[in-house]
Amino acid sequence: MLKIKNLHAGVENKKILKGINLEVNPGEVHAIMGPNGSGKSTLASVIAGKEEFNVSRGKILFEGEDIDEMSPEERAHNGIFLSFQYPVEIPGVSVTNFMKTAINESRKAKGEPDMPANQMLKLIREKAELLEIDRKFLSRSLNEGFSGGEKKRNEIFQMAMMQPKLGILDETDSGLDIDALRIVANGVNRLRSEDNAFVVITHYQRLLDYIVPDFVHVIHDGKIVKSGDKELALELEEKGYDWIKQEAVL
Repeated sequence: MLKIKNLHAGVENKKILKGINLEVNPGEVHAIMGPNGSGKSTLASVIAGKEEFNVSRGKILFEGEDIDEMSPEERAHNGIFLSFQYPVEIPGVSVTNFMKTAINESRKAKGEPDMPANQMLKLIREKAELLEIDRKFLSRSLNEGFSGGEKKRNEIFQMAMMQPKLGILDETDSGLDIDALRIVANGVNRLRSEDNAFVVITHYQRLLDYIVPDFVHVIHDGKIVKSGDKELALELEEKGYDWIKQEAVL
């Protein structure tokens, strides 16, 4: 589904990613871990096509197609979803209306008609129930006055509605208490299927108690320096990142 080959990227004159290689297949969950400033969020942004980052070398293939020239909107329409570390507020636009617009714009890009109102309402109710979201929440302005947990839960709701092929979660656990973390993780687990995949970017192991990854990758200084399974995340929790840095130097 996703294949990254020798990816080098940065912002302005700063090199951040220095040769990332990664392959994600349908049905898999990959966790990306690493210390602050290692390149985790940059990797997510580059896959999603955020324009402030420049790719100087390497390729990103999505379902066999080179997506380097695709805009963020085109990548989203093709099935790539990125949850932001700091979601933006949009006063005056309700959660429900935002989702209606997003879904119909995506359908339009594929040459499909708008989703019928009754079908849209059914989908909204179904996904809100999945994530334990109160209906009053759906009438609020997007992210305005939301707590950190509400913002993250709303992003998982957006992902549930859009049903992407690849979901990228950029530090979705940041600022969440245990209850909010559980609800968000349960939503992700219920969305997992053999037809989609997830890349979960996190600084801490605790999220992986709830979303169990198939693979764990550690980024240090813009490179993946170690890969393993869930046990690697537990080892990082115990030892910290210093031992990974020492191994990378050696």
